[in-house]
Amino acid sequence: MVFNRPPPPADTLFPRDRERELLADAARGDKAAMRQLYERHHDALFAFLRMRCDDDATTMDAVQDTMLEVWRSAGKFSGKSSVRTWIFAIGRNKLIDRVRRVSQLSFVEEVPEEIDDTPDAETVITASQNATLLRACLDKLKKAQLAVIRLAFYDELPYGEIAEIEGVPVGTVKTRIFHAKQALMHCLGRSA
Repeated sequence: MVFNRPPPPADTLFPRDRERELLADAARGDKAAMRQLYERHHDALFAFLRMRCDDDATTMDAVQDTMLEVWRSAGKFSGKSSVRTWIFAIGRNKLIDRVRRVSQLSFVEEVPEEIDDTPDAETVITASQNATLLRACLDKLKKAQLAVIRLAFYDELPYGEIAEIEGVPVGTVKTRIFHAKQALMHCLGRSA
C-alpha cells in the first residue's frame, strides 16, 4: 500500500456543515450536490476500501454501490456522525457484502485489551527518514491495522468515528492501533 502524502484534514477544506447541507440537498434530489459529495469523497473512499480488498474492480464496484446508496439514503442521515464517517461506514458494509458474495476475504477480529503506551504517530513516522522503508513497513501490517492507521493518522479521524466506520468497538480500534504502531516501530527499528 502506498501513501504518497496524507490528505489534508477534512475540516480545513470542506466544513462539516457544508457537507451536511450537500447531503440534505441530495436527499431532495439535487444531482449537483450529490456530484460534489461524490467528488469530495471518491478518492478517499476508494483508498479506504482498497486496503481491504486486493482487487481494483471489486473496490470500484463497492465505491459505486456506496455512492448509489448515499444517493438513495441521503434523507436517512441522522447526523450522529460526520457525513464522511457515514459514507465510509456504508462503503465498508458494501465491500463486505461484495466480498462475501465472491468469498474472497474474511474479517477476523483479534482484540486483546491492552494499554497503549507506544509512541504517538509523529514519533512513529519521524522514526523513518526513508519514505520507501515506511511504505514497506506499512505494507507488512494486517489490513485491519493498516485501515485504522490510515483513518487515525492520515485522515485524522477520532477513535469513535473510526470505530463506527469499522463496525467495531472503540477498544478494538485502540488495540489495532497499538499493535500497528508496535509493528511499525519494530520494522523501522530493525531496518535502521
